[in-house]
Formats: sequence, structure tokens, C-alpha cells
Amino acid sequence: MPDSILCVENVQRSLALGSHQLRVLKGVTFDIALGEWIALTGPSGSGKSTLLGVLGGIDRPTQGRVILDEVEISALPENRLARLRNEKIGIVFQSFHLIPSMTAQENVEVPLYVGPRGRQASDLARQMLELVGLGERLRHLPRQLSGGEQQRVAIARALVTQPRLLLADEPTGNLDTATGKQILTLLADLRCQLNLTIIMVTHDTAVAAYADRRLHLVDGLLCTPEVSKVMMQ
Repeated sequence: MPDSILCVENVQRSLALGSHQLRVLKGVTFDIALGEWIALTGPSGSGKSTLLGVLGGIDRPTQGRVILDEVEISALPENRLARLRNEKIGIVFQSFHLIPSMTAQENVEVPLYVGPRGRQASDLARQMLELVGLGERLRHLPRQLSGGEQQRVAIARALVTQPRLLLADEPTGNLDTATGKQILTLLADLRCQLNLTIIMVTHDTAVAAYADRRLHLVDGLLCTPEVSKVMMQ
């Protein structure tokens, strides 16, 4: 794929389980084009979150390669990998993971403390919060915000370093249906404005429908949803 931003080649991931190795990912291969929105789906235990961690450079594959923006991140030393994560990858979690004692603006500033943009942290954080519709909530603590507002802060924090890739792990999982739709609409708008590539883990077919295409995992392998139904009967 000539315009691919992410290439995943035969990625395997095993975890130690006592004296045995549990194979979570069993050889996953795919390409993602710049600007695509991918839904990563599959039953519980299929390896979705493990794969997302490998793609984000949080975990390393046992075998295989992950190439982001022509850089093989799976082979980078930890210091270079940390810098790349900060510059090119944003991550949003189901549970927001905001720092309770920090305001919305301070939470968004945190990724900017590493790297050359520290002096601009306040201005960049304010701009990003305005972009996600929270320009009037800069000084509010997480406990003073609704769940949807907390997720908007988490999205602003993930995007404040202007990454090329956004990874979202069940981003609407802790939200009601209406608020979840608002977050998905926001992601769609940000994708266009910022030329983002999005990979989103979800178990919800209605949420997956927002994506351009689905990658469906079953037992650590990619398959089509139709095949997976046959396998599980």
C-alpha cells in the first residue's frame, strides 16, 4: 500500500503463564493507509488490546515487525521509542486516565513537558481544549466534569502533540449512548481537521460502523466477521 502509515508484518505476542507461554497474537499482518479509520473488533480474549499495545509501542512483539511512518518501532531502543510515542502516537482509554488533582488544561499539558514544546504548553493545551469544545472548562478538575467532558479532555491530551496516529481503546465504553455518539462525531471531525489515522478497539457493532473498515480478531488471528461466526458455532 503506497500511502500506508502503518505496516504490521507477522506480529506475534506471547505472555508468560507460569512455566508456559500463552500465544495471544499468532501472526497478524495488515497495512493501514494514511487517514484511515479502522475498527479493531473481536470477542473478549481475542487479543485486541494486546495488539493495540504493540501498535502503540507500549508492548513489543515476540516476533514480527511494526513499521510506523517508515520507522520500525518494534526495533527501537526504549529512549527513541518513548520519543516517537510522544511525537507520533496519541492514545485514548476507556477510563479516561486523567490526573485527579490537575485541571483540564494541566492534564492536556502533561505530554508537552517532554520535548521542545514545553514553553508553549499552556497555549497549545488551551487551543486543543477549545478544539474539542471545552474552552470554558479549562480550570475544572476531572471530578467537576461529566464523563463525556472527561473523555474530551483525554482526547485533547492525546492530540496535543499533533500525532499522526490515534489509538482508542473502547473510547465510548464508559459513556451512555448519546454521549458516545457525540464523542464519535468529535473523532470524525478531528480526523478531517488534523488528518488523523485512527485505530479504535470496540466490541460494539454500532460504534464500529463509524470506521472505514474493520479488522476482526478471533483467537489471535485476523479473520472476517462471517468466518468468525462459523468458527464459534
